[in-house]
Amino acid sequence: MANTYTWVIEAMDCVPQEDGLTDVVMTIHWRQNATDGTYDATVYGTVGVTYTPGSPFTPYADLTRQQVIGWTQDALGTEQCAEITANLDAQIANQINPPVVTLPLLWVV
Repeated sequence: MANTYTWVIEAMDCVPQEDGLTDVVMTIHWRQNATDGTYDATVYGTVGVTYTPGSPFTPYADLTRQQVIGWTQDALGTEQCAEITANLDAQIANQINPPVVTLPLLWVV
């Protein structure tokens, strides 16, 4: 079964006032989860975002999950997003076939 991936926005840090605007997002706390239906994996991180004066602005109350995920993926870049996905795949693969195991001690009853 192929892995399924989900982006989650955990929190957003905002500047209360900037360039005449309120609640301007500056840091996005994100998580990407993966599952194969049996095993789960997760990667957590943060990215900084910068508002450029004069560019389109969406008030905090009007932000959508998909819009913020887009900002997150743009800030990370294609290469880093691919690395995160590869990390998630490796986590699941290591759960399926652990590279290291701890065996019981033979002399403990």
